[in-house]
Amino acid sequence: MGFFKNILGGSSEPKEEKVLPWKPLTDLSQLAEIKTRSKDKTQVIFKHSTRCGISKMVLNQFTDAFNINANLDLYYLDLLNYREVSNEVGYQFQVMHQSPQLLVIKNEEVVAHASHGAINEIDLTTYV
Repeated sequence: MGFFKNILGGSSEPKEEKVLPWKPLTDLSQLAEIKTRSKDKTQVIFKHSTRCGISKMVLNQFTDAFNINANLDLYYLDLLNYREVSNEVGYQFQVMHQSPQLLVIKNEEVVAHASHGAINEIDLTTYV
């Protein structure tokens, strides 16, 4: 059994799960707060579909790669439960809806956005 674990990279040690400092985005009024805060600190919105395997995979990759010490606010939007908020994000920030999707906001404007695998290509440190 040890032979297969070594070959397949298995480990008997459970992987410690990384937890990001997400702020749930659940209300339309938060969008005004995000715009205001973006004048002083980068704001990031991750739009996630809880029923989509690709969205879950990208979220896990984003979490694994994220530098917790980055000076920004992270918002998590469950777009299935908060469809109205998701629609308003697209309208206010003039970005066509996709899922999963990442928006980087500075000075009240989207300075970068991506969807699917391209999310993990955004270097957030360039926007902090």
